Amino acid sequence: MNQNTIKFSRQDSAQFFRTLNKRVNDYFKDNDLSRSGNWKLYVKTFVMFALYLTPYFLLFFIPMSGWLQFLLTIVMGIGMAGVGMNVMHDANHGAYSSKKWVNKLLGSSIYILAGNVYNWQVQHNVLHHTYTNIHGHDEDLEAGRIMRFSEHAKWNRFHRFQHIYSIFLYGLLTINWALTSDFLQTRRYLKRKLAYGEFPKPMAQWSMLIATKALYALIWLVIPLLFFDISWWKILLGFFMMHYTAGVILSVVFQLAHVVEDANMPLPDETGTMKNTWAIHQLFTTVNFSTKNKIVNWFTGGLNHQVEHHIFPNISHVHYQKISKIVKKTAREFNLPYHEYKTTRQALIAHFKHLKQMGSKPAISA
Repeated sequence: MNQNTIKFSRQDSAQFFRTLNKRVNDYFKDNDLSRSGNWKLYVKTFVMFALYLTPYFLLFFIPMSGWLQFLLTIVMGIGMAGVGMNVMHDANHGAYSSKKWVNKLLGSSIYILAGNVYNWQVQHNVLHHTYTNIHGHDEDLEAGRIMRFSEHAKWNRFHRFQHIYSIFLYGLLTINWALTSDFLQTRRYLKRKLAYGEFPKPMAQWSMLIATKALYALIWLVIPLLFFDISWWKILLGFFMMHYTAGVILSVVFQLAHVVEDANMPLPDETGTMKNTWAIHQLFTTVNFSTKNKIVNWFTGGLNHQVEHHIFPNISHVHYQKISKIVKKTAREFNLPYHEYKTTRQALIAHFKHLKQMGSKPAISA
């Protein structure tokens, strides 16, 4: 089914979203607040970039033991994930700042994370946020044949072990960005004429993709191999560990919001229409976790508040904890679900239980 055939129901007789939207708008108006980021986000931006880039220069200029070098590459991976979740993510949603050029500049930080702005905005902003958890339309549910996230996906015998081998594959997320995913996505999205905003000129997109990949390789591989007083195999191992650390963090955080027991994965009816309106669909397909944990709130860039993020993606994550009270209250008033796991541990258990369930042979293979 072509993604353009998907339609969401317009039957919201109780006017849930209109009520919720008014209450959230009133919150910002009454408190004289901008929906964009604030000083807390700016401080966090400095910290995340420092975690990501400072070890690079330390490795360049300061002799140290191999174990310390290895530890610093893990710190870089943590910083890499932190920049992605806190800075790049808000900016590419237009939520970091009220100034478009600031969002564009900081959204471009994805280039030093091995990704591509055009691809990310299409996959995340267009496909994932519009068609959340709809098999065949939300690419976040696709992982080739090796993982089965949805009951609507084809089952293979090796899926019986996916709850075991999944964590090893999750670490390859950003390495795939660097090596293959972006090239495959650019070809696919340009062919389908998908875009978030203005459709790019194909030659310009391909040129930008190749140039930024070359620059990325120069910064993270060529310069270290030529100028760092470190063995080549240690540099390659460190590069891998940086990516693997970031990949595990990013993959797990995203999976805990949608690929868990409580998240629905509905399909449209024969006319291509979903049962619920878009906003109500988000409540059924999205789950929060560990929202009372200050460290998780701070480090994940509010991605543990996925319910709020999916309904209001243009609001910076620094406001999610406050508006979550409004969203939860309104959902309960309208007798709608508001899914959340109180701890990260509960969410992890729910995720791996879901993987095990999806790995079990279905009564009738999809």
